[in-house]
Amino acid sequence: MIQYYVRNPYEPMFTGENHPRLRYFGEINADEDKSPRVMHAHDDFVEVLLLREGTCTYLIGSRLYKVSAGDLIVYNSGVLHDESVWAENGVSTYCLAIDGLSLPGLRKNALLPDDIPPVFHCGAISHELETLYELIRQSLGTGCQSLETYSQLLAEAFLTRILPLLGNAAEPVAEAESVLGERIKAYLDLHYAEDIGMPEIAEALRVSAPYLTHVFKSMCGYSPMKYLLRRRIGEAQTLLLTTDLSISEIGARVGYETTSYFSAQFTKHVGVSPKAYRKKIEPAQPGS
Repeated sequence: MIQYYVRNPYEPMFTGENHPRLRYFGEINADEDKSPRVMHAHDDFVEVLLLREGTCTYLIGSRLYKVSAGDLIVYNSGVLHDESVWAENGVSTYCLAIDGLSLPGLRKNALLPDDIPPVFHCGAISHELETLYELIRQSLGTGCQSLETYSQLLAEAFLTRILPLLGNAAEPVAEAESVLGERIKAYLDLHYAEDIGMPEIAEALRVSAPYLTHVFKSMCGYSPMKYLLRRRIGEAQTLLLTTDLSISEIGARVGYETTSYFSAQFTKHVGVSPKAYRKKIEPAQPGS
């Protein structure tokens, strides 16, 4: 017989204004998921992904990150991310979305400072995290209310397990970020729904179009126009997920003058039409 005793008094980790709540669980299998989630951000919750299989490059904020199986990726609230285009082989992920976070020294719904690289190799604890993800998936899949409560507790256990890992985060990237690259990104994020092209962007930023394209692509992996396209499609997906706006209204909001052209671009990059995408996701919780 073996017995292990708890030697220290239990002190809740999440107290005061810090009340993490599990929003949803998500699972992505690149071999099966034919409707990728394009560039987007979540304003009121944090997402934590575990890459189970594969290798790829993610755009998170304004930087590219190489990730592989066993890596944990943190998307603080409000941080743009795009993970659907640089997969080098089949990629599978688990995801938890959590709100109500208010950790000391951090803004609301953030798990780490925004200037810290958000990718962590889990090493020996990756199997533990995958087990917790699996338990949450199985519990929520039953639709049982009591097991939803169990899932919430499992999510707290998950956070408790990863916080020491996040506390050992690497220092902010030493090289100074490209000031021009950040200016370009800020301009595109502000004007992505407008009818702009490279001449307008270059004129607004007072730099030649070729140099502007070189700087931005070196930083983000996309040309400015490709970035604009993915911002528009990603925002359209968000509106399809979270609103009852018509397809034509959504197309207009993200910068398309005609519904037919919007639908054609959406279908090209997501794999299904806006109408089919909305119908596909209606029964489920929003994905990552």
